Amino acid sequence: MSFYGWRPYVPVAERRRKAAKELEKRRKKGLAVSPVLLSGRTIATTFWGKAWCENLERYSDYANRLPRGRAYLRNGSVVDLQIASGAITAMVSGSQLYKVNLEVEPVPRLRWKSICQDCAGGIDSLVELLQGRFSKGVMERICRQAHGLFPSPAEIKLSCSCPDWADMCKHVAAVLYGVGARFDHQPELLFRLRAVDEKELIASAGKSMPLSKTAPAAGRILASQDLEDMFGLDMANEVEVETTRRPRKQPAKPPKQPVKKTGARKTSQPARKRK
Repeated sequence: MSFYGWRPYVPVAERRRKAAKELEKRRKKGLAVSPVLLSGRTIATTFWGKAWCENLERYSDYANRLPRGRAYLRNGSVVDLQIASGAITAMVSGSQLYKVNLEVEPVPRLRWKSICQDCAGGIDSLVELLQGRFSKGVMERICRQAHGLFPSPAEIKLSCSCPDWADMCKHVAAVLYGVGARFDHQPELLFRLRAVDEKELIASAGKSMPLSKTAPAAGRILASQDLEDMFGLDMANEVEVETTRRPRKQPAKPPKQPVKKTGARKTSQPARKRK
């Protein structure tokens, strides 16, 4: 501990070694461990992960501490990250292992209902929703600042066991970026975190497109003359078409008369005279 109360700087290699050791220790105890491991320096690559990280960087409250958080995440310091309804818990390796607790308020029902109504008809399936494959208008509505699905700073309570007096310490920042990395692979966790059901977006889409049960208006039906002029066809009238389709009836043949069978006449031979 330094004169100003700060712990001495720990090199990256040492932090990684401590993180791996702590990870193995927790696994041996049978605890569920879910570290955030990046394949490169890019934190998020999909729509949901990028949108979460971009939302963090919109707010000036987080601007000063976010760069250190990104560095900690890239160094593999987030040993464990768990996302539940309205809560994020994590373990971050620094000069020692720190526990981070974040409370996230659920989306207000009126706001969620408004999001569903505005996005109705723009999302065709749950797969399309989770993969972030929908129109630009739906994306903008979901990501709308303070009125979309992502939380504002006022909707998040931050807590870390480190001695840093600031609410947004580098360990908390690392965890928030880790959430974005986790959404890359499990985007459904965002809806669980905000305590809403993503299937309601699909249900609203179905209600907005009811099947038509009425016949087309009379003015929208093309007459035969219109078809002739449009396609250059010689259309027969209805009587001729009907006559052509139905074969003519053949006149009925008279029934055959039954033939009476008669026996052959026997011709009598003249009797021979006796000699």
